[in-house]
Amino acid sequence: MSATAIVSSPAKEKGATDDIAVDLYPFIREYKGGHVERFLRSPFVPASEDAAANRGVATKDVVIDKNTGVSARLFLASRAAAAAGERLPVIVYIHGGSFCTESAFCRTYNNYAKSLAAHTGALVVSVEYRLAPEHPIPTAYDDAWAALQWVATLSDPWLADYADPERTFLAGDSAGGNIAYHTAVRASRDGCLMDIEGLVMVHPYFWGSERLASETVRDGVAMFPPELVDRLWPFVTAGHAGNDDPRINPPAEEVASLTCRRMLVAVAEKDSMRDRGRQLAARMRDCSWSGDDVTLVESEGEDHGFHLYNPLRATSKKLMESIVQFVNQRSALPLPAAMLPELHELHGYGGKKTSEEGETDSDQLTLSVPARPYIDIFGYGMAMKDWSVRKPMASGCLQIEQGKTSKTRYGLFLGGVRPNKTNRLSLPAAAPGSSIIKNFF
Repeated sequence: MSATAIVSSPAKEKGATDDIAVDLYPFIREYKGGHVERFLRSPFVPASEDAAANRGVATKDVVIDKNTGVSARLFLASRAAAAAGERLPVIVYIHGGSFCTESAFCRTYNNYAKSLAAHTGALVVSVEYRLAPEHPIPTAYDDAWAALQWVATLSDPWLADYADPERTFLAGDSAGGNIAYHTAVRASRDGCLMDIEGLVMVHPYFWGSERLASETVRDGVAMFPPELVDRLWPFVTAGHAGNDDPRINPPAEEVASLTCRRMLVAVAEKDSMRDRGRQLAARMRDCSWSGDDVTLVESEGEDHGFHLYNPLRATSKKLMESIVQFVNQRSALPLPAAMLPELHELHGYGGKKTSEEGETDSDQLTLSVPARPYIDIFGYGMAMKDWSVRKPMASGCLQIEQGKTSKTRYGLFLGGVRPNKTNRLSLPAAAPGSSIIKNFF
């Protein structure tokens, strides 16, 4: 998911919409003849087992299922591999991209998984799954399950030599967070494949027909306007499901069925999906889940997927530190604890439902503070692409507004806590095993 504002479709600006069947610009567009145009993508990056030339992380590609083409890229930090007598945790990572874009082999996710392996010391298995609409849901779920089954066999030499199967984590961002969750549910129901130590969901994609508070914000700069998100799930399920589908609005009894020991949910303050992640964490706290710990990490002033495109940002570093600590912790409650939201606090405007067109029944709007411009250090970002002519992209700072760029980065801080500090509050006795870390820039 690119950390930019949503802009209007060039096709619509030109009036050339006759051949378009589904327009989810700036992510994907499907034409009546079946052709699919993906806008959100970054260049392919080859694997390299030369760790010295790859910032200390060796990578290689493996085919998991020749029949389906499901594959994975493995990331092994040389420093972690050299540690004598210590097997490594395994992170099965599932990339985001609205179920219909991006790849484990693209520059964005190659760089992130490489950084994740280097920082956590884990052996990272980044899954390449099949995308909608060519392969509608539940294909992505089946592919992720096949990848977890393959990991459990330890058939790859890297897994056989370095992996600690008792410390297996499922992780993902956005749509990948949703897929990771359902893979954990499936592993819980299977009961005999392998135990999942932890579940990490960063800005997970969950939704519903009833608006939560963060889904009522219409500020013109949100990464995912609710009206766009309303149309996504019917598209990736080939029209077979709506926004009340339990796969994007999981019921409490399913949440309670998870058998993973720990869970971390990361949300971003300006993300329209924020309250879905907070709701899931709160349900874990309130249900009869058998796990030990729920951790909620909230990044102040940030939007969906910011950490992928701005890894050097203070909030991105703090998010990575939280994941590193979560993966490597050995005790039940190592992270600072604070109050998770009550479920009733997450509903906006009395639980108004959306109409068939994606509009809420209420005309009342909630405005957020303006988002900061983003720096695209990888030279990739959909706001920096020329949609009609492919040409090299320059790095820079961009605020989408009337097509103008901004050379200045702005940080807006609201509240009584000083910037660049971490707000850590004590957890009341009524909510044991829950924690929240709030990141301030």
